[in-house]
Amino acid sequence: MSLTLVTPTERTCERCGRTEIWDDDVGSWRLAVDDDGNPQAIGSPYCIHEWDINGRFVPFEDESSAAEA
Repeated sequence: MSLTLVTPTERTCERCGRTEIWDDDVGSWRLAVDDDGNPQAIGSPYCIHEWDINGRFVPFEDESSAAEA
């Protein structure tokens, strides 16, 4: 039995609605954009962001159960 670390790739602030995606090329979160390159939700620059990653997120996945899915 081997475990795989699962990391979030998208997050949304529950206070201001800012949406960000993880960018592997720069190793950082970036503002999410639509197909035309327009920002999806900029949010507030003064917000102390409260991301929607909570206790229900499971950071480890059993590889055997992932293969069954």
